[in-house]
Amino acid sequence: MAAVNYQLELDRIIQKEQAEGRVPTLLLHSCCGPCSSYVVTYLQSYFQVTVLYYNPNIYPEEEYDHRLSEQARLLKALDVPLLTLPYDHGEFLTRVSGLEGEPEGGRRCEECFRLRLEKTYELAVQEQFDYFCTTLTVSPHKNASVINQVGMMIQKTKEEKDTAVLWLPSDFKKREGYKRSIELSKQFDLYRQTYCGCEFA
Repeated sequence: MAAVNYQLELDRIIQKEQAEGRVPTLLLHSCCGPCSSYVVTYLQSYFQVTVLYYNPNIYPEEEYDHRLSEQARLLKALDVPLLTLPYDHGEFLTRVSGLEGEPEGGRRCEECFRLRLEKTYELAVQEQFDYFCTTLTVSPHKNASVINQVGMMIQKTKEEKDTAVLWLPSDFKKREGYKRSIELSKQFDLYRQTYCGCEFA
């Protein structure tokens, strides 16, 4: 079975929305300023982007606060709204209980993606966004296929009882997206962390 090209799927959605003369709203989950730098500047041309910083996986709290301050500084420069949810590391620990010893990129990471994307979807429904998405696929260390499958499953299981908010497929590392994020991080003098965030990484 051929691998799905999520960048091409995103291209098709953008083309469809443009053909209909729409600039849809997008709630974009962001893990950090560096990853969001390229993703936001790319998507701004096609969507009304609002960023959600929700990352209870990050430990310790000082690291969380540092990344949030850098995220806020970048978005202020780009004139993009920022939403946050309260920091609750215990929520993350509860979700990954029993998976602490999993290898990086394994089931613990998938559960972490699910936690953050479920919250993103719920807020997107509450605030009546058209789409929800995440910056996570810009990283060469994150499995874009797994992230997209999680996002699509959340949409599928939730839309029966909620007003549907659509998952926006992505593989932002394509077309040198990750390289561009590094360049923009230097341009904005952003703090680039050396680990994904959790104490098990």
